[in-house]
Amino acid sequence: MKHLQFNMSKLFGILAISVAVLTGCKEEEEVFPAPSVSASGSFAGIPGATVTVKASINAPAGIKSITVLKNGAAFDSRIMSGEKTAEYSKDYVIEGTAGTTVNFTIQVADNQNQVSSLVSIPVIVSVVPPKSIVDVEGVIEGNVTWTKDKIYRLKGYVRVGEEAVFGTVNKVGQLTIQPGTVIIGDKATKGTLVVHRGSKLIAEGTAAEPIVFTSAEGIGSRSPGDWGGVVLCGKAPNNLTGTIELEGGYKGFHGGTAADDNSGSLKYVRIEYAGIPLNPNQEINSLTMGSVGSGTKIEYVMASFGLDDSFEWFGGTVNCKYLIAYKGTDDDFDVDNGFSGNVQFGLSYRDGNLSDASGSNGFEVDNDANGSGATPFTAATFANISIIGAKGTSASYLDFNFQNGAQLRRNNKLKIYNTFITGYPTGLYIDSQRGSAKTNAANGELIVKNVVVAGTSGWGSSGFTALNTNVYGFGVAIADEEQIAKTNAAGTVATRPIEIGAGVSASTWFKAITGNKVLTSTANTGISSALWSARPTLTLTPGTSESLIGTALPTLPGMTATDYIGAFKDTDWTAGWAEYSPNSVLYIK
Repeated sequence: MKHLQFNMSKLFGILAISVAVLTGCKEEEEVFPAPSVSASGSFAGIPGATVTVKASINAPAGIKSITVLKNGAAFDSRIMSGEKTAEYSKDYVIEGTAGTTVNFTIQVADNQNQVSSLVSIPVIVSVVPPKSIVDVEGVIEGNVTWTKDKIYRLKGYVRVGEEAVFGTVNKVGQLTIQPGTVIIGDKATKGTLVVHRGSKLIAEGTAAEPIVFTSAEGIGSRSPGDWGGVVLCGKAPNNLTGTIELEGGYKGFHGGTAADDNSGSLKYVRIEYAGIPLNPNQEINSLTMGSVGSGTKIEYVMASFGLDDSFEWFGGTVNCKYLIAYKGTDDDFDVDNGFSGNVQFGLSYRDGNLSDASGSNGFEVDNDANGSGATPFTAATFANISIIGAKGTSASYLDFNFQNGAQLRRNNKLKIYNTFITGYPTGLYIDSQRGSAKTNAANGELIVKNVVVAGTSGWGSSGFTALNTNVYGFGVAIADEEQIAKTNAAGTVATRPIEIGAGVSASTWFKAITGNKVLTSTANTGISSALWSARPTLTLTPGTSESLIGTALPTLPGMTATDYIGAFKDTDWTAGWAEYSPNSVLYIK
């Protein structure tokens, strides 16, 4: 028996060793191949252009980390979550001297601590033939064409046509600008383009080749107010009398009786860093429209980093679509003196550090400076506008000069439909300090319908008292009070209630209109969380509890039918031609 026990013990020992050996063999069979990285070809661009460095990654054991070097120095690193495949991409603004190459190398580690081979991704810094700069001064008469193989520098007031004395048009011109052409404004001479009555500007770019009006300063040195801007003067009606000249005293005469007047066409045009001061508290707007008629076409125009208003209409009947007011300083859509056209699809997007001492607003609307009953009334129609203030979260900085998403004042009769407002201390303010905008609202002549005002949770439990300068809390608000007079040096401001009809506050009136909403947050609207980013994500996500999709625009003459609130649904119409970082773009070699 002892002998048998010995043999059995020996047998179990042999079996245990065999199992261990077999188990070890099984584990060795589960070793995964090392990760691999592949990149197709090289990338190229001129200095200042943006390219996307891309590579495809395969790691059967799961990706642990990605490390990227630029010319041997750290560029990017990412900790991953075990994905077996991934597409790496990162934007790079091309640096260096034309004709050189910037080398990126990428290496991947997997969850078994195996690393891939180093893979090189070259970015070639392209040689750009320098474009000649053509200085333009004085008056353009007859038919003149600017071509994209040159850069045109505006020196002083460059006038298309001439009206030296109000009512006497003594020269007529038509300036045609090719797609892809760059026009720069000279800072020292306050370069400005003024298109006079009876003359035309034909500036039709494409999404791939927009026409750009910009500062003459170099990369990183451009600032709001580096040059004048673009001014169109037409013969359509306004509600002014006497000698009618645009603010600033630069002979921008405008007005007449030709509602269908044609000042030309602007399409796929960017206007950057305009608004140079002409006199104290008088700057040119990025795009100024004085009595521009409905025969004029204005579509896909971006005004960015202007020192004054991005777009301002002084009377006129022109219809506009697809406008971007990006990080301007004063107001985004300023409407005055009987403007009665249609504007559809517009984005207003602000920087909390860029504001004007006069008060910065998304909309600022007047019948005239005194709030009189002069006709035609300011009664334009705006639809599908997104007013995005800079206050994205409770921690976002916002200068004290920011006021209202929409300030409707001075006896105006504006119509706003299917519009989204967020990021301002006050969403909507019907201001009757001069003239009676609130009476116009009560009579159904000032219309705000299918408008959503959304704030950010946590801005302040008591909301925002719009005109009491001692209170600077934040919240969603329809202003229910208006300033009547300052009462002391400490800044306390006396107010009075805004009543839209007897005993009906402005906020009660607003909420009673079908389709209007006041929301405490943008979280459930379908707006992307990347809205307040360097490159805002603009399209909507359907199916959210407070979705902006599904609200039909009323049938309005000249308007495109939509079923959503704001400027965007599932298509970002700014893509391809808009530029959100113009200070990094190389325009002049």
